[in-house]
Amino acid sequence: MTAPATIHSQWRQAPERVGAATVARWSRQALALPLGGKIAGANLLIVVAAIVTTMGVYGSGFNDRDGIITLALVLAGSLAVNLTLVAIALRPLRTLEATVARVRRGDFAARVTASPLADPVVRRVGDAINLLLGELVADRARARRLAAEVIRAGDDERARLARELHDSTAQTLSAVVMQLAMTIREVQQPELAARLETVRGAVVDALEEVRVLSHTVHPRVLDDLGLSAALRTLGREMEQRGDVPICVDVPATADALSPASASVLYRVAQEAITNALRHAAPSAVEVSLRVDETSATIEVLDNGEGFDTADATRQGAGLGIFSMRERVALVEGVFELISGPGMGARIRVTVPVEARESRGGAAP
Repeated sequence: MTAPATIHSQWRQAPERVGAATVARWSRQALALPLGGKIAGANLLIVVAAIVTTMGVYGSGFNDRDGIITLALVLAGSLAVNLTLVAIALRPLRTLEATVARVRRGDFAARVTASPLADPVVRRVGDAINLLLGELVADRARARRLAAEVIRAGDDERARLARELHDSTAQTLSAVVMQLAMTIREVQQPELAARLETVRGAVVDALEEVRVLSHTVHPRVLDDLGLSAALRTLGREMEQRGDVPICVDVPATADALSPASASVLYRVAQEAITNALRHAAPSAVEVSLRVDETSATIEVLDNGEGFDTADATRQGAGLGIFSMRERVALVEGVFELISGPGMGARIRVTVPVEARESRGGAAP
């Protein structure tokens, strides 16, 4: 049991602890003030100390009211001049802060403007920030060119593979089908003819799969007629394959897009429709494309089962979604996914519009 004397001692020490905590809290709040506030507070303390010291030196006999007013006015004027000079000196720092805020919002063209009020240290900081921003823009441009080359190389390789499938493998299978048909007509044994007909049917199925695979690997209509025609063709084929109405709303042409951006938008639409038909059991899918002077936006909307996007991310699922995000990031686009259980899914992708580059053998 605690002795009464100890209890009384604790009660006496409590106000001291409270006072110390209050002083510490005020000190932290004072130190957290902006630089201008700290300087103003310090100057105000100097003014008060000067007035108190003057009155203390002259004692109670110091009754010159005009002198006290004059002293206060002089000190107040000095404080105002001091604060004005501090505000002018801090203006270049606010310029640095505004530039950083613009860069954070995505404006990489922002630069720190030279100020005649800046001291050499602040001027060197501004020059360093401008240098870093210039290098960042150059690195982003190099990364963008590299991304375009990666996408172009992948598309070229897929186009070569599609041509091989269409012009070589498919033609060979077509010849086999023709030979089997001629042999079946010439065979006299019904049992052998039935077996050959079974073989011919299997070859016909393989031929159709090769043709579908050739188009899936690289749709030639994307090269020949452009993104709008390719999306309309994709909608028709996916509608026939999945037996689900697919509404495609695209402009007549989208020639302002570079091959890399057009390829990304087509692959996003293809993957989004495939995922919806395979996993969401929708009754309708809508695809829309909008192109303006600076960007192109494609949106794929379905009314299927939907899913929890956060849960899918935690479980590491959604390889198709991951591949779409990566493709869009390569061309510095914006990928948006909105979904939830029972609410379908909406995928919106926006990519920058660039000058259309020529393709070898492609129609303009």
